[in-house]
Amino acid sequence: MAAPGLAGNGHRLAGRYRPMSEINVTPLVDVMLVLLVVFMVAAPLLTVGVPVDLPQTQAPPINEPKEPLVITVNRDGVIFVAEASVATDALVPKLQAITGANPDAVIYVRGDKQLNYGRVLEVMSLVSTAGFRKVSLVAEAPKGPVVPANRPGSSVRR
Repeated sequence: MAAPGLAGNGHRLAGRYRPMSEINVTPLVDVMLVLLVVFMVAAPLLTVGVPVDLPQTQAPPINEPKEPLVITVNRDGVIFVAEASVATDALVPKLQAITGANPDAVIYVRGDKQLNYGRVLEVMSLVSTAGFRKVSLVAEAPKGPVVPANRPGSSVRR
């Protein structure tokens, strides 16, 4: 067995070799920052899949701890339950099968703003008459400053 500090031929090494005991964290930080950017870009793309142009409202957002069941009515009046197209007469049985006929299941109805309001009410009526009590409409918050109607300084004329 060779003595420490000697080369294989018995001569001393030019300088003392010691293993580096510090971990270089720069590559780790670089990888973490790249992953952070990737997830920040990808996260907004993971929203509900049926594209709908939602109306805007001033109501505060609803903070629900459970994941709600989302019903979407697109511009053509087609009903979707969790991204799957459903016929009007099959909506109630599908909801009861998904929720286990739980009347306290949270259900959100999303309707395109170009859609006739009567169609959205028809869907909400079907859901309500099926016994579901927690049915809500989904809307977007307005973009930019909003002046409430019928207040001094508003642009509504009588």
